[in-house]
Amino acid sequence: MADNKNGREAQAQNEERRQRERAITEELERADEPEPPVDPTELAYFETELESLEFPATAADVVATVGDHEIESADGTYTVADLLPDAEVESFESPAEVRTRVQRPTVAGAMKRVVEAADEHQSASFGASQRDGYERTFRELRAIDADDDDEGIRAIADWIIGRIHEKETLPGSRDVRRQAAKFCRSSGYSVRNDEWLGI
Repeated sequence: MADNKNGREAQAQNEERRQRERAITEELERADEPEPPVDPTELAYFETELESLEFPATAADVVATVGDHEIESADGTYTVADLLPDAEVESFESPAEVRTRVQRPTVAGAMKRVVEAADEHQSASFGASQRDGYERTFRELRAIDADDDDEGIRAIADWIIGRIHEKETLPGSRDVRRQAAKFCRSSGYSVRNDEWLGI
């Protein structure tokens, strides 16, 4: 590259992109990733596309801007609109937070369904810690029945959505964990008391 302003800017952008790719790779290696990860290069490219948005941004803003962008994982190809709720109730502080959300497509798809159901019932809103509890429960289910087409994730997402429609409120994260543990035990999976689902 030429040693001028444009060349230096291009080098800086390339270095930033490489740093993001390294950070993503390291994060995926550190995380106990039960489902096949999305290619880190693809996630870095996706994160770059998000820079056109002004953050913090709502999930609806992200879907409106890049909803048709496809993300390939070992399990299949998903659009961003398949993984993020088209709702104002969920927001992201940075492109990295969006990337983190879509790197687990199965969990993201289940959370999308739950958030959209909660958004339909204004009284069924939840905070960050409750949302994190739901997401962790889905991740644990993914780790337990990774070979069973995510039946547990679908069953618990359906149960949460049913409770939202029935009671117009979100079940507590402890209730969700308890229901997930019941599902696991009834499906022949052992859940120890010292595990997340072992309530």
